[in-house]
Amino acid sequence: MTEKQSILGRITQLTKANINALLDRAEDPQKMLDQLVRDFTNNIADAEQAIAQTIGNLRLAEQDYDEDVAAVREWGSKALAASRKADEYRAAGDVANADKFDQLAKIALRKQLDAESEVKQAQPMIESQRQTVDKLKSGLAQMKDRLAELRSKRDSLVARSKAAQAQQTVQTAISSINVLDPTSELGRFEEAVRREEAKAIGQAEIAATSLDQQFAELEASDKDIELEARLAALKSGGAAPQIGQ
Repeated sequence: MTEKQSILGRITQLTKANINALLDRAEDPQKMLDQLVRDFTNNIADAEQAIAQTIGNLRLAEQDYDEDVAAVREWGSKALAASRKADEYRAAGDVANADKFDQLAKIALRKQLDAESEVKQAQPMIESQRQTVDKLKSGLAQMKDRLAELRSKRDSLVARSKAAQAQQTVQTAISSINVLDPTSELGRFEEAVRREEAKAIGQAEIAATSLDQQFAELEASDKDIELEARLAALKSGGAAPQIGQ
């Protein structure tokens, strides 16, 4: 198998590959896409080299063909010129020179025939090379399109994978925090705050009770003084103070 046939075979195989089916069967689609991208990239490079070489060979063959076509015309012109010269000499009775130029005409015609043979042999080869170049160019264009498709699929897959991972991370974080769960950090903090608030309320009530008690004791003290004063007045024989006095 020639290099061109090998390149064409690989181009055909890769361009006909069903990417979606390959993805469905792959255990790790991203790795498979990365590998396909590398395969396509390498084969595109090989195809470009093969095309460049084939085009170079074709251009050389076309140059040789054009030279052979020009040679056919040139030797035809020389044969015609030699034949006419021979006719002139023969008309003038110079048989020797006439034969000489007829012989030159035959040599030119032989050269023309050789050039025509080269042209005929080159024509199918050149046509085949042109078809090969067209196939390689078409296959190369298809491979580049598939490569762009592969890269797009890979980038899309990577983006979706990262988005899914981010979503999983967020969901995990959300599920680990339950604001209604008293055993969670937030629940325990809320409970501690409530205890502090209750303690402050209790302290306020205690403070209020203590103040009321002080006023009660003060009022009791005033009554005791009054009682003592009245008792003293009784003992001295005086009348007890009247209300309003």
